[in-house]
Amino acid sequence: MDQVATGKNALAFEVTHRLVLSIALPMTLAFMTTPLLGLVDTAVVGRMGEAEALAGLAIGAVLFDLIFASFNFLRSSTTGLTAQAFGRRDAHEQQAVFWRAFLSALACGGMMLLLSPILLWLGLKLMGPQGGVAEATRTYFSIRMLAGPAALANYAILGFVLGRGQGHIGLMLQTLINGINIVLAIGLGLGLGWGVAGVAWGTMIGETAGALAGLAIVLKGFSGNPRPSRAELFSREKLAQLFALNRDILIRTFVLLAAFTLMTRIGGSFGAVTLAANAVLMNFFLLSGYYLDGLANAAEQITGRSIGATYRPAFDRGLKLTTLWSFGLAALATLFFLLAGPALIRLLTTAEDVRAAASTYLPWAAVTGLTGALAFLMDGVFIGATWSRAMRNRMLMSFAGYLAALALFVPAFGNHGLWLAMNAFLLFRGFFLAYDLKKRADQTFLAAQ
Repeated sequence: MDQVATGKNALAFEVTHRLVLSIALPMTLAFMTTPLLGLVDTAVVGRMGEAEALAGLAIGAVLFDLIFASFNFLRSSTTGLTAQAFGRRDAHEQQAVFWRAFLSALACGGMMLLLSPILLWLGLKLMGPQGGVAEATRTYFSIRMLAGPAALANYAILGFVLGRGQGHIGLMLQTLINGINIVLAIGLGLGLGWGVAGVAWGTMIGETAGALAGLAIVLKGFSGNPRPSRAELFSREKLAQLFALNRDILIRTFVLLAAFTLMTRIGGSFGAVTLAANAVLMNFFLLSGYYLDGLANAAEQITGRSIGATYRPAFDRGLKLTTLWSFGLAALATLFFLLAGPALIRLLTTAEDVRAAASTYLPWAAVTGLTGALAFLMDGVFIGATWSRAMRNRMLMSFAGYLAALALFVPAFGNHGLWLAMNAFLLFRGFFLAYDLKKRADQTFLAAQ
């Protein structure tokens, strides 16, 4: 039976496979539109026949993503807080959570826009492009940064609709943003011959259109309900809670970026062929991350909602179903990559030496979905429960274990040791959080009663 008994709790709700998939599937599809966008942007500029423009696009996109990936806390914290208010059926607090997140996003986006000349200068110093490459990077980055406030506003909007379990709206908005981006990148970049500038303007317009559409949808849902007062929006207690959540998730994100950056740097020490092979294989982990992220989103919403409703059966059932789907899909993905991996490697690279190296290390990449399944899921649970401090601390512990694994395994086993350490890092993240789960859940539900 795919549901929990509703009992006597007026806020109780059923947790079914359908509920889990109604959140996870749309978000998985939404996440998968992002690499399609990158592929189109690359193809548009690549068809211009200018290697410098293509290199400048790549560098500009990396700089933008590095800066704005650190603001993902705007999405995560909004989802957890909204889900808990949704579970309590507190429509007034849901509005307040949204406006705090939305205004924070606009403020952060405006600050990034003001700092963009400095950020561009630092990025160019860090990446070291010269001549035409630097000019293309400057053009792309400067135009795309105009979308900074809208891009961060989209984080807040996505976090809000996910917190309400509206994965279909999240998919619609991401499809709108990326669809406009793709059409305009082709029309402006190729049709009008604007090249890199056309791609950047397409991104800026897509992000802005998505933010406006998302805001309209959210505001329509608020119609008929009284707005929170300024005192409620800027409550010191609520802002302190939001700041603490965002701080902890930001630290966790930086540590995660550091772990993958370290892997790239160490992989580079083994030579260009090994570095290229690792880059090819990381695509397998990224593919697994799409559905694991989707299921983590489902765990965030169900966890937050069950805590808001003070309904432990929904929490337990949600954990069981998301675990089942996460590990079931991870096992299938591992089998798929082991069997189809050689063919995928041949598709991704034509260099025979890179193909051979990637095939050697393929099993390590193939199992990352399995070793990372618990980590993704526990992140979702802890975000939904707003146990951000514990998540931050367990991430730091996992990173320490990762450093120890690198020191132990890389000198002994080379690149095999590097992949072993990465898989160990994923396992550390999952198990350290899972070990703490029952005690925190017991405390949270007891305190809420």
